[in-house]
Amino acid sequence: MKPKTVGRVLGIGLRVAGRVAGERMAGQGGSQAAPNQRVVGAAEVSAAASRARQAAGRASRGLGRGVGGFLRPFGRVGRIVWLEVAGVFFLLPVLVFGAWMWRERASWAQGADHRTFVASAVIVAVFLYLGVTSFWRAWRK
Repeated sequence: MKPKTVGRVLGIGLRVAGRVAGERMAGQGGSQAAPNQRVVGAAEVSAAASRARQAAGRASRGLGRGVGGFLRPFGRVGRIVWLEVAGVFFLLPVLVFGAWMWRERASWAQGADHRTFVASAVIVAVFLYLGVTSFWRAWRK
């Protein structure tokens, strides 16, 4: 079967199954009517529809809670991995600017490259702080 055909068949099947389930939850039975069934009024139909909506709402809330409970551990692990990856990317500028700062260490107080040394030192300090705290936060979780 083609993927488009499979999707169409599944979609139609789900719609029919949903309609049948909605009718059964509303207490109307299957799709066939009993021979001695009386004609229902508009008020009874709207009350039945209201009950069906409430039942569907309860079912969807329960499903949402179940899926949320299932995905909660994955969310925790995902946050920890995100913090560790961010920590690695924060430490990359420390390596680059740290080497640059080491090369210019002779002119830390005065010299031709004093500004380069100071700028490198500030960048290294900021990114070192961000990298270390990112790993610290991942370790605490």
